[in-house]
Amino acid sequence: MYKSLLRPLLFQLDPEKVHYLTADAVKVANKLPFVKNFSQNMFQVQDPRLERELFGLKFPNPVGLAAGFDKDAKLIDEFANFGFGFIEIGTLTPKPQEGNEKPRLFRLPQDQAIINRMGFNNEGVDAAVRRLEKRKSNIIVGGNIGKNKITPNEEAVNDYMYSFKALFDVVDYFVVNVSSPNTPDLRALQDKEPLKNLLLTLQEENNRHSKPKPLLLKIAPDLNLNQLNDIIEIATEAKLSGIIATNTTVSRAGLYTSSRQIEAMGAGGLSGKPLKEHSTQIVRHLRTFLPQEIRVIGVGGIMTADDAVEKLQAGADLIQLYTGFIYEGPSLVGRINKKLLTK
Repeated sequence: MYKSLLRPLLFQLDPEKVHYLTADAVKVANKLPFVKNFSQNMFQVQDPRLERELFGLKFPNPVGLAAGFDKDAKLIDEFANFGFGFIEIGTLTPKPQEGNEKPRLFRLPQDQAIINRMGFNNEGVDAAVRRLEKRKSNIIVGGNIGKNKITPNEEAVNDYMYSFKALFDVVDYFVVNVSSPNTPDLRALQDKEPLKNLLLTLQEENNRHSKPKPLLLKIAPDLNLNQLNDIIEIATEAKLSGIIATNTTVSRAGLYTSSRQIEAMGAGGLSGKPLKEHSTQIVRHLRTFLPQEIRVIGVGGIMTADDAVEKLQAGADLIQLYTGFIYEGPSLVGRINKKLLTK
């Protein structure tokens, strides 16, 4: 029904407007008891064989919603009804910010892809904390944190620390995002020394608590082999709980959409099917060279249940959806979990 009826209608409208329109519709609809029950019966797949226990957390299934979809933690309870095993909010910054100028979100239907240059638009971490304090579901929630656009890289650690402290009591794990291509110079924080300083500082604060939270790093798919190996070294030294591979790419290689259309869309990170193979290669490399106790979450180009299986077989412990959820709808979550039960 989604692909045949709803998606053709939604894809006629501006992508960003559709995002907020559907978010509002989901919010309103889930206030009706029969809609909530319908969603749970339609999309949730519950089976002990799907459970995963990682870094002290028990995930009911390995399929999560990636950061960027529910930036401000407005739909935690609603998305929990769609059968996700966990939800990642953010990217959140200390101060609210509008993000980049519109239009900043574009569909590439021929490629089953999206280009975005949102720029960490969010209402600020404190607003998200207030919402998380009121949530009703007990789904696992990750907090994805970044820096404000106006904060220079030399002071970035202060932004990450602010959000880390603010979210500590209301999320189950943290993700340090230094890999978005849409905040100027942010990816420079992936360089060896700045990244080591950032992660060790956050981990030091984390270890002041009697029960530290899992700390993960989200990386770009555009790293070269030396950079990737540096990250493996830093992740090991900082005793990270995991790495999320990968964020969006700045590459435009191999697309079916015309170069004229792509140029008109402009800069931004590409997600969706074209990212699938490369992100899987990175997952495989990480799993080969990381210590076993550092887990890998695979994200990028998961459009089918088979894509999800491929990521997991490459070494991912969990997976996340974003663009696949937009193109395939909420039934993709259930299809993946049902497929996993046949393996």
